[in-house]
Amino acid sequence: MPIYTKFLENQFGPFNLGPILVALKFGPVKVRSTKENRSNNVFFEAYKRRNNHQHIEVPAIFEDPNSLKQVPCPHIVDPATKYISLIIPAFNEQHRLPGALDETMNYLQQRTLKDSSFTYEVVIIDDGSTDETKRVAFEFVRKYTVDKVRVILLGRNHGKGEAIRKGMLHSRGELLLMLDADGATKVTDLEKLENQIHAVAKSEYHQGDSSNSDPRFRISDVPVAVFGSRAHLEEKALATRKWYRNFLMKGFHLVVLLASGPGILLPQCGFKMFTRAAARKLFSNVRLKRWCFDVELVFLCKRFKIPISEVSVNWSEIPGSKVNLLSIPNMLWELVLMSVGYRTGMWRISNST
Repeated sequence: MPIYTKFLENQFGPFNLGPILVALKFGPVKVRSTKENRSNNVFFEAYKRRNNHQHIEVPAIFEDPNSLKQVPCPHIVDPATKYISLIIPAFNEQHRLPGALDETMNYLQQRTLKDSSFTYEVVIIDDGSTDETKRVAFEFVRKYTVDKVRVILLGRNHGKGEAIRKGMLHSRGELLLMLDADGATKVTDLEKLENQIHAVAKSEYHQGDSSNSDPRFRISDVPVAVFGSRAHLEEKALATRKWYRNFLMKGFHLVVLLASGPGILLPQCGFKMFTRAAARKLFSNVRLKRWCFDVELVFLCKRFKIPISEVSVNWSEIPGSKVNLLSIPNMLWELVLMSVGYRTGMWRISNST
């Protein structure tokens, strides 16, 4: 029996499908024990999310705060109209967001001055903030126009994974970069991921031959993922980081190894780049909405055979992190859902995108 299967059974008891099948046909039934009840709750929740990757919802819109006109959202299945999209999830980030956005916009403008073909957009997803995050975000839309900065309002808090999924599905870039609102990773490091993604895409397209002269080659069409890594900084970080964050980190490493296999050291670093083709496959299927969506991304990359690379990035811990002790049960809950959903076949992976 695999280690993680034994762990799940020790924590939640054997996964008893009997009451689930009876409930689906005749309505809820009383289970025999607390462990069985927990087990059945997991199955019910996994069953509820079986079609979540289809994301049937009202059409998303952007609002131009200058003209108050609504701008239709593009979709990930549409052709790219920008070179790069930066996806920034934000929940109660009124204090950290302005500095990060100032640094990001300054960098992007400098790139545009050097290279007119460098086109970009920044998509901020307000994940149900209760502070002034929305106001701060719209100030940047007013300053830079809705063509360059856009805000998606989720209304209520769904989780970081859901916010990023929403931003990815409604972006316009050939390349899509997710990054945190705290500015913990310097935006200039996107060039490291950008160079790696181009190198891997060209290798995948022509098995190592130069594709620069091939007019059919488009970076957006080759599925590739590159993750920023701070593994080279971990020894120093362990000495300064709060104990529960070290505990979460080590536990997360173990979980990734058990759930997705070896190869990725630190998937929870919030600095990741995808080609449009990769994002279309991944974020049309991802179901986890909060802390463990990174693990599901790694799992889906392996299922789709999307090459993943890790590139070292500069990172510093910024005060105000949302990670705390309450994150532990939430992480375990999502990992159990993921295991049950995929192992039982309830979570089917769509290849139609």
